[in-house]
Amino acid sequence: MAGNGVPHDVTPLPHPRGDLRRARWAVAAVFLIHGSVTGNFATRIPWIQDHTALSPGQLGLALAFPAIGASLAMPLAGRISHRFGARAALRGLLALWTLSLVLPALSPGLYALCPALLVYGAASGTADVAMNALGVETEDRLGRPIMSGLHGMWSVGALLGSAAGTVAAHAGWDARLHLAGAALVLTLLGALACRGVLDLRSAPEEHPPPRFALPPRSALVIGAVGFCAVFAEGAGLDWSAVCLRDRLGTDPGLAAASTTAFACTMAAARLAGDKVVARFGAVRTVRAGGALAAAGGLLVVLARHPATAMAGFGLMGLGIAVVVPLAFAAAGRSGPAPSQAIAGVATITYTSGLIAPSAIGGIAQASSLTVSFALVTVLACGLVGGAGVLRVPVRTASGAPAAAGELERS
Repeated sequence: MAGNGVPHDVTPLPHPRGDLRRARWAVAAVFLIHGSVTGNFATRIPWIQDHTALSPGQLGLALAFPAIGASLAMPLAGRISHRFGARAALRGLLALWTLSLVLPALSPGLYALCPALLVYGAASGTADVAMNALGVETEDRLGRPIMSGLHGMWSVGALLGSAAGTVAAHAGWDARLHLAGAALVLTLLGALACRGVLDLRSAPEEHPPPRFALPPRSALVIGAVGFCAVFAEGAGLDWSAVCLRDRLGTDPGLAAASTTAFACTMAAARLAGDKVVARFGAVRTVRAGGALAAAGGLLVVLARHPATAMAGFGLMGLGIAVVVPLAFAAAGRSGPAPSQAIAGVATITYTSGLIAPSAIGGIAQASSLTVSFALVTVLACGLVGGAGVLRVPVRTASGAPAAAGELERS
């Protein structure tokens, strides 16, 4: 798909069904590994904050740098894939992402942490674009939806990574040793997984994608819905442990477990997401999810006991789980340039997830974490009102709009 990070021939060659099934599970493994990096890092943020002696505002400032790095680097993913092919590009970009996991823990203070997180964010963003683009291409060639399941595998990875981080935090392990070990293991697993993804290459006459292109208007509208969901996701993953520790005096092991609860509900909902959407439609699913996420945010705001806050984070994860996969699917059916729309939605949603932690920290510094999660609750309500933009025609294999009777139910 030109423009969204994956090169293709002008007329795609057919793949045997067995090869496509293997490619599906290979890209699913890549999603799992990518999520594992995030889960490991998120549970050790309190250790990094203590090690670098940062205030909430300083930590929020540092956590803005992944967003800057991702925003600068994400447009390069398409050109890298065009030059080296989708498989080789993904292998290299994923290795950079897994190895960058150790950089934040090695930073002695704010001035070292910021550039470390800049590199961390750049690696995350480019690998993210490459794997999502390959996921969409694999879905197109299979002829059935798999994106919710792929994002479910990302959440499973985040769950496994956060579980490992919870064990490490509870045992009092030095985060530098924990994250270095995790980086080495995940780099090896990533290299093995990338061997099975589709090996797509650009046709000789195909021009490389532009370094920067404005997304179409449809992507901006759909991306706004994704923004609300991914903001809540970033807040839950990066600040849930800090919230329980600082607001409720929870011990580090139990505080880290809140991240695990959040990731667990997201994983379960995404793995079941394709069947739920098929039954109720994208719009109803997102509206119901927004209501659940808002209820969860309210529980976090009002919590006076760790169990209440953990239940709130669990509901938030459940409610926002399928929004991003549905946003990608809607972007791909929203107009004459689906690849450009997908790239635009990816940039909006994932930049939101990287901005969220710094915004939460800045608000907490100015007021409190309670006010920060009140904002998350308001954005979750935005999912209820904005879900209608996901009501778009299903396209046939030829790319034409489906008949009226095949339109998605609202």
